[in-house]
Amino acid sequence: MKITCLLTMLATSTAFTLVPQTRTSSSLSAKPAKAAPKTISKMIFDMDLFKDKSTQNDYGARGAKKITLGKIQAGKSYVPSGLTAAQFDAKRKADKAKKDAGYKRNVAKAGVFEDYTAFYTKRGTDTNSDWKKSVTLGHRMAKTKYDYGADSSKYAKTFESSVSGKRQVGKKATAGAAATGANSDKKPGQWWKK
Repeated sequence: MKITCLLTMLATSTAFTLVPQTRTSSSLSAKPAKAAPKTISKMIFDMDLFKDKSTQNDYGARGAKKITLGKIQAGKSYVPSGLTAAQFDAKRKADKAKKDAGYKRNVAKAGVFEDYTAFYTKRGTDTNSDWKKSVTLGHRMAKTKYDYGADSSKYAKTFESSVSGKRQVGKKATAGAAATGANSDKKPGQWWKK
């Protein structure tokens, strides 16, 4: 009991004593800390592997690379049967020129986009809803290289024409059944009746 009383008096006396205020130091007055040594993983992750050639992965960078076509030498290089070394070399050069021309053509198209507002107004969406009645529902169809038909005038592409009339909804009778009147007593879903 005496100990409890002593602890209580000690606690109350220290609770009301003034604590001297110390001035806290700011970061401006602090000494500069030594930089921590870099770990191996930090050094690897901070590497800039593309520092010297920062544009090597950009679209169209293949045109700037020095990619050369190997030379065909008679007697040393592979030449397909039926061709001479000069013919095969000329064919390879023509193929490479065609490939490079296609690449340059595609690079020139990069970043070129169509204005959606121009497409929207050309379709007529802003003024009426006639585009909704077209076969393509306002979409542009891809052009095919061939017409896929013996008579191309017979298979004329009329994608942008509108559909005339309404679609007929209901059951369709076959020509044979309609002519003979067969299965006229059948109702839909009664396939078991003969």
